Amino acid sequence: MQTTRIIGAPSAPPKRDNARLRAGILGGIVVVLLVAMALNTKIVKIGTDIGSDTGAFSADTYGPANFPKVQAEVERRAVDAPKLAAAIAKDRAAATKQYGVATTAGAEMSVKFTGLVGKNDSGNYTVAVAGIPKALTVQVQTGPFISGQDLRDATGAITFAQFHNQMEYQNAGGALIAELKKGVLSKVDTDKLTGKKISVVGAFLLSEADPNTWLVTPVKLDVL
Repeated sequence: MQTTRIIGAPSAPPKRDNARLRAGILGGIVVVLLVAMALNTKIVKIGTDIGSDTGAFSADTYGPANFPKVQAEVERRAVDAPKLAAAIAKDRAAATKQYGVATTAGAEMSVKFTGLVGKNDSGNYTVAVAGIPKALTVQVQTGPFISGQDLRDATGAITFAQFHNQMEYQNAGGALIAELKKGVLSKVDTDKLTGKKISVVGAFLLSEADPNTWLVTPVKLDVL
C-alpha cells in the first residue's frame, strides 16, 4: 500500500530575523546621515563671527579693497585712443592679443583719451577724440546705470574660480561699479558735461558685433 506524504507550507521566518533586518537598515541610514552632516558642518572657533569667514563674499568690503587695484592696473595698461584705434584697424586680432584681455564676449581694452563732450544719452556721453577714425564712436559711461563688467574683466586678474558661484562673480562686478560711483563719478557733475573738455582713463569691450563703438567705463574722469 502506497503511503502519501503531506508536505506542509514553509514556515514564516522568525520575527526576530525581521527585527534584526529592520534594525540593520535603520542603522545604515543613520550612519549615512551622520557622515553627510559631518561633511557639511562648519567648525567655528569661540569668539569668531560666522560672517567673518574669509571664504564668504561681501560686496561691502570687496569693492573698496579691489577697486584701487583695478584702477591702477587699467591706468598701467591704458593705450592712447589714436594708437589703439590704428592698431585695431590694421590687425584686430594682433591688437587684442597685444593690448586686450580675452573674455567670452570679446576683448577688454584699456584706453586713455582727452576730448570734447557731446550728446548725453542716458548718462552715456559721446566724446570727440582727435586722431581717431570718423567711423569710430567713443562714449563714456557716467551712470546712474553702468552696463557691462569692464571693471571686473579689464585686468584679467579677477576670475570666476575665485568665487563660490556665478552670483558672487556677478556681484563682484557690481561692487567695483559701486566704488567707481563713490570714488570717481561722485566728484564730477555728470549731468552737465556736454560742451566740456574731459580726460578719461577706462576700459571697454571690443565686441565683434560693433567694433566701431567704444563704450568706455572710466576708472578716472577729470574735467579740464
